[in-house]
Parts: sequence; C-alpha cells; structure tokens
Amino acid sequence: MAAAGAAGGFRLGQRVHASGDPRRSGTVRYLGPVDGHAGDWVGVDWDGGAGGRHDGSLAGRRYFAAAGDRSASFARPSSLSAGIPLPDALRLRYRVDDFTKEEQDEMYVFSTSQKRVSVELVGTNKVRDKLKNFDELSCASVSFMGVSSTGSPEELQGLVPNLRQLDLTGNLISQWQDIFSLCQALPSLEVLDLTNNTMENDFVESPLLKNIRVLVLNNCGVTWELIEKLKVPFACLTDLHLIWNKLNIITSPVGKFVQGFDTLRLLNLEDNHIVSWDEMVKLSYLRSLEQLHLNKNKIKHVRYPSNLPSSGPLGDVAVPAFEKLQVLLLGSNEIEDFPSVDSLNLFPSLMDVRISDNPIADPAKGGAPRFVLVARLGNVKILNGSEVSARERREAEIRYIRLVMGKAESNDPEVLKQLHPRFAELKAFHGIEDEKPTSRMSGPQKMASGLISITLKCVGPSMGEKQPLTKKLPPATTVGKLKSLCESFFKLKDIKLRLFLEEEGCPLPQLLEEETASLVELGIGTGATIIVDEES
Repeated sequence: MAAAGAAGGFRLGQRVHASGDPRRSGTVRYLGPVDGHAGDWVGVDWDGGAGGRHDGSLAGRRYFAAAGDRSASFARPSSLSAGIPLPDALRLRYRVDDFTKEEQDEMYVFSTSQKRVSVELVGTNKVRDKLKNFDELSCASVSFMGVSSTGSPEELQGLVPNLRQLDLTGNLISQWQDIFSLCQALPSLEVLDLTNNTMENDFVESPLLKNIRVLVLNNCGVTWELIEKLKVPFACLTDLHLIWNKLNIITSPVGKFVQGFDTLRLLNLEDNHIVSWDEMVKLSYLRSLEQLHLNKNKIKHVRYPSNLPSSGPLGDVAVPAFEKLQVLLLGSNEIEDFPSVDSLNLFPSLMDVRISDNPIADPAKGGAPRFVLVARLGNVKILNGSEVSARERREAEIRYIRLVMGKAESNDPEVLKQLHPRFAELKAFHGIEDEKPTSRMSGPQKMASGLISITLKCVGPSMGEKQPLTKKLPPATTVGKLKSLCESFFKLKDIKLRLFLEEEGCPLPQLLEEETASLVELGIGTGATIIVDEES
C-alpha cells in the first residue's frame, strides 16, 4: 500500500465527500495503487449501501470489503474532499456581505415614465447587521456542508458564544472527542443534531456535559452499548432520538434493567429492528420517561411487565413499571392481538397511544374499527393522533357493548372477562341490561321498543341530490338488507352500493364490507350515520 501522502493525505477510516457534492459522503477503506491503472487511488465505501460500482473488488482482486454490492468505487484524491472545520461552515452559511455593484444595479423598478428607480429591500440592513454579529446567533444549521471537525474551541466560542441549537445533519464528523470539545466550547448549547453522521462506537474518556438537553443520533450507526456509555457525559438529557440505527437489542451492563438517564423524558426508537417487547421492558425503570416512540418496528405483542422484583433496580422501594409513561407510539408494527391492546390499560399514566397501521387496527385486514379500540382503552385521551372526546367515548363504549352482546357465543362471565376485560365494567357504567322477554309488551309495541334510529346520506355522483333520511330499523338488519332498503328509500336503480359508517375521531368513514353482518353485530346504534355511496 502506498504511503498516505501519496494518496492525497487521506487516512483509512476517514470520512470524505465527493468534491463539489457534500451530500455524497463515504468512508476511506483503501489507499494505494490499483492494478492496471496508473497513480494512487482512494477506495471509498459510499454511504447508503449504493452509489458505487462494485463491492471493493476489481478485476478479480479484492482491495477491501464494502457494505454493499455496489457501494464502493476508486477515486483520485483530487476528486475527494476531507471537509472543512465548523467555524468555516458557519461563516459560509451565515455570512452576509455587502451587495456588489452588479447586484445593486439589478435592484430597480420602472417608474411610470419608464425610468429605473433603485429600491431598498425591506429589512435588508437589519438582517445584514444582525447576521454579521454572530454572537447573536442562537440557532444554526450547517447540514450537508462537509463539516469534518469542530475546529479550534477558542475560535468556535468566540464566533457563536450564545448558540443554543446546532444542526450538523449529513456531515463528516465521526469522533466523539470532537463532539465533546464542541459541547464544552459552547456552554449555551442545548440541542445537538448529528443525524446522518457515521459516529464511532467507542471513546476513551469524556467530560460531564450538563448543558446538552436534546441529542439526535438518527442514522448514525450507533449501538445500545454506545448509548450506555453516552449516558455518562450526557447525564442531563431530556430527549434522545435514535431513529434508523438497526437497533434490536437493549443491553444493560448492570442488571436486567437500563439504569441512569434520570432526566430522560423522551426516547425515540422509531424505524429500528425491534421485534420483541421484552427488550422494551428493560426500559421499565427510566424514572422520568414520559414518551416512548416505537413506530415502524416489528413488534408483534405488547404486555405490561409482570412479576417484577419487589424492590427497584437500585435496591430502592419498588415503583410501578413505566410509572410516568404518558405517550406510547406503536404505529406501523405487527400487533394483531387484543391482549396487546388490553394490556395498555395497565400502564399507570398512559394517555396518548398510536397503534394505527397494525393488523389489529386495520378493519380491512380483520382488525378492529376505532370505536372498539376506544372502548377497550379506558384511559386513553388521544388515539392515533386524534383526541377522544367525551361524546366519542360514550358512543364508542355503548356500541362496543352492543357488539359484544350481539356476537358473544357464551354468557359465562369468566369467558367474557377473558375476551372482553372491560365489558362488565362498561355495561354496568352505562346501565345497559341484557335483553329479556317481557309479558307486558308484544307485537308492534315490543318491536318498536327495540328499533334503532340511523341517518342515511347519499353521496354517490350519479345518485343526484337527495336529502338525508332518518330511519328506524331492527338491530338485526344486515348490511346486505340495508343496501336493498337504501335502493328503495332513495329510488336508486342499477347502482351497486357501498355503505360506510361515519365515526367521530376517524378521518375516513369505515367501509361496511360484510354483507351478512347485522347492525348490532357492528355495534351500530341509535344516532349513527351511514354514508351511501356507489362502487367506482
């Protein structure tokens, strides 16, 4: 292998980007000659597993092992850049020089007499003066600018002493010592975004950085072992974002549960490779945790931790698992069982839940409609991003009771409790009794007492303008029968109908697909609105 100097001064493992294109970045994996080609070359493994021409081998010879089949290429040193220091990037991004004469000549309008009149842009001087004073800069973004080092701490502190938020997304920083130096040089810094920087998974020693409150490490290639180490320097974090890191295992060097992070309120683990809820149970004793974001993983089941030790992880008095957790986002996972939904009632402080885009919440795949989820989740105030109003909760719970009563195959209280844990509680709360025959009512009087009143609205483009109708129907009316009735009510001929149930809190009406399902089986009761549409 040729000397580093012969390959443009680059070193193995160094982060680089293509000259003139800071968004195309990679890691140096080879320095030296390439058979059949004159001069020295730099072998680069480009980020993203693509963007190259091969896998690190060329003409039958392997020079290095790349991450992807076509993520590697050889480049001349002159076609690569080692990046720039952070102070230079800040000056490039926020420098406001005086306008050139050519630019000033372009700033004019024509008067009514067709003479050129110079104009002054509103606020131009104010903006120019403010941005020249870097010490007033509190938020800065130098994303995708090829920043490879933090530069001199003294220079950085003198340049932006009051910086509170810094976005370093998509740069070339990889050394934690640079980050520690940066945080020490900027004591006012509270929010640091390192998204899309390939960070090393180890460091030797670190200072205590009490100023950093929010740390974003999305797509940084970090492991949980590194996170365990980072909780020492970043002991005062309130928000930690770890999206796109292929995390699937939570490991703790001491005991079964993750310890430390005493001030952490939000942990974002979205879009990783988490399969087992058991890994999340290891976070049970993060004492300040209020939000846990787990969207876009592969979790199949959720269970509230049981059989936990009688004392806390540090030998202190035991507290409930996930004691302060208020927000749990589980959208786009693989949850398909009701016990997972029911277990969410056991979280002592949980109020905001997202389970959309899971099989259990997709009626088209045999999952439950929103009203069933609302009824089964007794403490939730926000479901799938929509507030659950008092009215929606009441209507959902009553519909759910009717649904269970209409479909229950057994009246055994123990069986019902196992399948529908809240059924008896809701039935008693809303004062709904089992339907029993009575000798005091018969014939039409008895039938009328059991009818439900629903509103029908026509919206089909070929149906014409028709006023909504309110009709009283037997609870046993099936979807197929209701379609026939709608044809008669609205005098519709040769139109294939589709019926939708309009529900509060749902952005889209729910399609009623099962022709043989009755209104009571679908939980549809008095006050419901059915949309009558036509098949396209």
